[in-house]
Amino acid sequence: MRRAPGDLLVHLRRARDYADLHYRDPLDLAHLAGVAGLSKYYFQRMFTATYGLSPAAYVSQRRVERAQDLLRATNLTVTEVCVAVGFSSLGSFSSHFREVVGETPSDFQRRWAASGAPHIPGCFVFMWGLAERRASQEKHGGGAPS
Repeated sequence: MRRAPGDLLVHLRRARDYADLHYRDPLDLAHLAGVAGLSKYYFQRMFTATYGLSPAAYVSQRRVERAQDLLRATNLTVTEVCVAVGFSSLGSFSSHFREVVGETPSDFQRRWAASGAPHIPGCFVFMWGLAERRASQEKHGGGAPS
């Protein structure tokens, strides 16, 4: 496949940046294509050709990267991390995490816990996430969540 022309990159970056900010939310192809202002099939082809991953694979990768951060730095359970990063199924989260990272989320967390680094309390992580979401919604004119 060929790489996207420069004027198209603006649209693809807009969708990629949106996915980076909203990885916790349910994101489907139609929604990301709408953010980019492109038809979903054209968006799928051009995004994959440009970034080497389908939009769905890109979102999943971002979720796993964030899950690694949370498993390393917090005292959240694997289930809490799964939900916090936007996966709806613990089984799919665990299998995808293992496929990407090479070990289960529990093994990853245990290995990092053994390093003795202090952990951020989970309640702080959830409060910070809520505050971050509210600020984003207010910035984009959505108001505070109910």
